[in-house]
Amino acid sequence: MIILLTVAIAPSLALFSYFYLRDQFAQEPSKLLFQSFIYGAVLTFPILFLQYVFNEEGLFSHVFTSVILFPSIIEEFFKWLVLLIAIFRHVDFEDPYDGILYGASVSLGFATVENIIYLLEYGTDIAFIRALLPVSSHALFGVVMGYYFGKAKFSSDDGVEHKWLFLALAVPFMLHFFFNAIIHYNDNLLLGAAPFMLFLWWFGLRKVKQAHLLSLDHYHQQNSRFP
Repeated sequence: MIILLTVAIAPSLALFSYFYLRDQFAQEPSKLLFQSFIYGAVLTFPILFLQYVFNEEGLFSHVFTSVILFPSIIEEFFKWLVLLIAIFRHVDFEDPYDGILYGASVSLGFATVENIIYLLEYGTDIAFIRALLPVSSHALFGVVMGYYFGKAKFSSDDGVEHKWLFLALAVPFMLHFFFNAIIHYNDNLLLGAAPFMLFLWWFGLRKVKQAHLLSLDHYHQQNSRFP
């Protein structure tokens, strides 16, 4: 059991450490980051319960809806809702790059518990595939979501907050939707998902770079106010 838990948690810890160590501005409060992770972990159970109930009740007439569309929207919506309610207005959300960290933390909390459940059911033989595909994809969905939350909170343009908050949900949902579709319709998971995962890493790291630049501008503006 200890080995299984270690294998299940290690990918999330490694991915989060990567994004955390790239923060060049301020070390985020470990308490809030830990809380974000716990929020994401707790989300796993109502999400899986809803998916189970909807499937058991036969509310989906097509596998496309039950396997691809519904999981994409419900998982990203709940993560988005947690960030909106618990993190977005928090005083420790201090610069655009913080959105990357909090988004990744919530997503990896969800991915970690989901990974433990899958490994308990199917064994550690699928651990490598899980680390490369679902765990890392969830982390990158969270990065993208967090980037748009950072844009929403720190944009200097009036009236655009709702636009960025909408994109914080819509863009990760679309990425998740395409990921689920690719996984479902390809027999060879690694080969089938490889092009999309390369794109997802490129897109996610591009958002990380953009968030760094936004945070740099933010700190320059803050310092210019207090000479």
